[in-house]
Amino acid sequence: MRLLLLMLLICNISEAQIAEDKKLHYTAGVFTSAVTYTYVYKETKNKKKALVYSLASAILIGTLKETMDSRQKGNRFDPQDLLATTMGGITVGVTIKLFDKNVKNRKRIFR
Repeated sequence: MRLLLLMLLICNISEAQIAEDKKLHYTAGVFTSAVTYTYVYKETKNKKKALVYSLASAILIGTLKETMDSRQKGNRFDPQDLLATTMGGITVGVTIKLFDKNVKNRKRIFR
């Protein structure tokens, strides 16, 4: 949950430089990836599987959203929106891996 709040804060800080639509896609990728990672890890206790599923879920959700958009009159599939959603998912994955390594390093230091 703290991770999700951190990602939302980062999104708000970059408000002036990134279009609102892209921030929403990024946030959707963060949320989807974080929820999927939490669920898969809880069920399997497998960090690699949770990471892969969380990244795949962000890409899948982004692709589905853009496909639905492209079927609307006057709208199209926007690869930049898909990239923003995917980057949200990647951000969660990278952050989890970084914190995981830090926890392992702290355990070594204190032994």
